Amino acid sequence: MLFYEPSFVTFFAAFYALYLLATASVTKKSALLIASMLFYLWGEPVFVLLLLLSTTADYTLSFYLNDKVPHRSRRLALTVGIAGNLGMLIVYKYADFLLGNLNALLSSFGPHLLPLLHIALPIGVSFVVFEKITYLVDTYRGVSWPAASLWDYALFVFFFPKLLAGPILKYHEMRDQIAAPPPIQWSDFGDGFLRFARGLGRKLLIADPLGAFANQVFSADPANLGASYAWLGLVCFAVQIYFDFAGYSDMAIGLARMLGFRLRENFNAPYISQSLTEFWRRWHISLTTWIRDYLYRPLGGNRQGEARTYLNLWICFLASGLWHGASGNFVLWGAYNGLFLTLDRMFLRDTLQRCGRIVATAITLFIVMIGWALFRSEQPSRLLPFLGALFGMSEGTTALEVPAEVPLTLFIGALVSLFPATPLYPLLARAHEQLAWLRWVTVAVLVLIYVLALARAFAVPFQPFIYFRF
Repeated sequence: MLFYEPSFVTFFAAFYALYLLATASVTKKSALLIASMLFYLWGEPVFVLLLLLSTTADYTLSFYLNDKVPHRSRRLALTVGIAGNLGMLIVYKYADFLLGNLNALLSSFGPHLLPLLHIALPIGVSFVVFEKITYLVDTYRGVSWPAASLWDYALFVFFFPKLLAGPILKYHEMRDQIAAPPPIQWSDFGDGFLRFARGLGRKLLIADPLGAFANQVFSADPANLGASYAWLGLVCFAVQIYFDFAGYSDMAIGLARMLGFRLRENFNAPYISQSLTEFWRRWHISLTTWIRDYLYRPLGGNRQGEARTYLNLWICFLASGLWHGASGNFVLWGAYNGLFLTLDRMFLRDTLQRCGRIVATAITLFIVMIGWALFRSEQPSRLLPFLGALFGMSEGTTALEVPAEVPLTLFIGALVSLFPATPLYPLLARAHEQLAWLRWVTVAVLVLIYVLALARAFAVPFQPFIYFRF
């Protein structure tokens, strides 16, 4: 059930009317939890039962993680909790990947291969597992106390605005809002709806049209693809993945705001970054901070010398690549980012700073774009030919039809992506504070975007969110 489908609009309208009538915290929490579970049950009727059992196990284990419990028992409880969650993720997401590689190793010993499981990947499983691990680790560290009730913790896990694709939340950041759901103000509804409208426009009016053309380019034979088509397809994908995922984050943050909740931001104009280090501070912020807090720092961070720091960076971004999917291209993409983050620490970031903002941004964007080529090339045999096509090393005989909407959509997408970098942005920000009419113009534009996005949703076949598969 997607956020812009008629079934979700009906579901949310009915739930919202009941939620507005609720006054007591316990009633609000009950309504939210039931609605969230129904929302997930709609698409994942089997996995929701396993998730319930896992949530109950986390909640039970969290009482064995405080400093009043003997250290050995605390460590055991944490290990069991993390292993259980990672085990669930491995079975659903990586079982066939591991079996396939094992079959490749065993193929020389005979034709008998291990059968693949072909288990359907539950939507949002990676995001949910990371949040549940966060709860356990933070409780172990003393950053957070165990949830006041299983009801509270289950609401944190199943909270439907962020359930399918994040942002990745921390329980202690949400604890007070969950314990006593905030009262809804009219400004919450208005600002939340406008944020939702912006996200819907990003997804349906920018990401989807560009994604359709990017699919054509990446499905074509790269050996016959000209440089102009290869670059156009890659740029379309770069804008698509940003607007697709940032659009979902906008919708999640907007829905939560309509309910009175505040969620953390997940993107901050990543394509204006002047180094790869800065890019990863702006892109998918909740994931990069998770990797920093729960993997990089436990590995030693930068406290054990330069060589160990570089190794830790590589480990973290290899893990980030694997988190995105059980495929060689994601591992390569993680290693690629780990390489440039290492080069950043060694010399590249300082060199780019001396080049000036425009040059530094252009070089960083080029590095990111090549990384997106690795990310998008799902078949290893097509990767090198596609990279060759980018640099004019292919025959260039393939002719693709560029839809009429692509140039304008790409221009708007690129402009919005780089808009905070222009001198016009602070001027508009100050005008917004001083001129009341500017807010009404903004409201009118976002409402128009919402209407146009819904019209496209009914007219054009559905394209799933990219990050649903992660």
